[in-house]
Amino acid sequence: MDRLISIIDSVNAFAWGPPMLGMLGVTGVLLTLGLVFMPWRKIGYGFRLLFDRSDPAGSGEVKPFNALMTALSATVGTGNIAGVATAIALGGPGAIFYMWLIALFGMATKYAEAVCAVTYREVDQNGKHVGGPMYYLRNGVGEFAPELGKWLGLAFAVFGAAAAFGIGNAVQVNSMAAALDNSFSVPHWATGVVVAALVAVVVIGGIRRIGEVAGRLVPAMVVLYVGAAVVVVAINIVDVPAAIGLIFTHAFTPAAATGGFAGAAVAAAIRFGVARGVFSNESGLGSAAIAHAAAQTNSPVRQGVIAMLGTFIDTLVVCTMTALVILTSGAWTLTGEDGAGLTAAVLTSTAFQTSIMGGQYIVTIALAVFAFTTILGWSYYGERCWQYLFREKSLWIYRVFWVAAALLFANVKVELVWHLSDALNGLMAIPNLVGLLLLAPMVFKVTRDYFNDLDGRKLEP
Repeated sequence: MDRLISIIDSVNAFAWGPPMLGMLGVTGVLLTLGLVFMPWRKIGYGFRLLFDRSDPAGSGEVKPFNALMTALSATVGTGNIAGVATAIALGGPGAIFYMWLIALFGMATKYAEAVCAVTYREVDQNGKHVGGPMYYLRNGVGEFAPELGKWLGLAFAVFGAAAAFGIGNAVQVNSMAAALDNSFSVPHWATGVVVAALVAVVVIGGIRRIGEVAGRLVPAMVVLYVGAAVVVVAINIVDVPAAIGLIFTHAFTPAAATGGFAGAAVAAAIRFGVARGVFSNESGLGSAAIAHAAAQTNSPVRQGVIAMLGTFIDTLVVCTMTALVILTSGAWTLTGEDGAGLTAAVLTSTAFQTSIMGGQYIVTIALAVFAFTTILGWSYYGERCWQYLFREKSLWIYRVFWVAAALLFANVKVELVWHLSDALNGLMAIPNLVGLLLLAPMVFKVTRDYFNDLDGRKLEP
């Protein structure tokens, strides 16, 4: 077992190491430049589209808003609570700067993924729209390189179907069970039974029910969590300028050891800021494109503009608030019972607890709800990858295994699953990024045509 874990860790080091993170960054920069910074310039337009109450034109399974909420349900999770804390604990406050940076360029990546997903989506035997990287790799890249597109699509589907059970199920339900046990003494088995039952009810209803549940839970939980964070930051308002100063100062100079913080070089800030940022918002992994492919729309660009808001909300809003809570509370310099610095969810929980009474319970509840919605979002991603590999008639098999996994991993923590799921999650990015770069000219053209037409309509008398 140790030998197998060692091999997987070698793959993991590559999947989340400097070469891959650099490829993610370069892809985001190239797409941003090719789009002439459109994702930054059209954020306001994106929110107007998101909250447009008129019935969406075009075919699809869910409203554009619910497609984004489904994508956010899978990305707003433990990474926003534990991931941010880990980035600060290992990379120092400067890691947040690089988390912001990768998110700004990741908006273009997320936009391109959604544009490709809607452009090359298909209608399955049940009349439902399905899509994602496996489809735009096969149908898009396959237009000029059939064999390459076929194998890239196959690779993504295999990685995605397997990774879903780890990062989207086992990690989430086990983290939820541990948090509820620590804060409210809820037995792990009870968490597993309740989660498995709720997941079964929602998942059987398919993307429409997942979208409806996500459309209610995700906005409510984000507002409550961010609202609590705003209260903490308001209490510590005098420390906000210093916290922001730490972020920018230590982005370019080493962070010295202080209290329980062991210090960190600039290289560590870059590494952990970029890695945790990508892990949180999933830009470049291609997963969110699967949800956006089901949106009711007749315009890939419109859905792409909505999709890019996912990265903005996830990292530049939710993660930023978590970081400010941790830095303004001073919790990042505290030590635990073992004398070492705090990290992961314990650090975030301590930061809330030191500022407001019962703050640790807010973090626990947020972590539980975020983990649950992540299980729902990833169930859909895994299903679509499974369907691509084995067709829709066998989806009931995947759903049975999915519900069973939620029950099992609430009670059993298997180290191998954590290592393997992290590696597979990172490997999903390789075929996806290759496809995005090859399909970039198409993305640039349809974007240019859309906004030229939009500007022309605005100028009409």
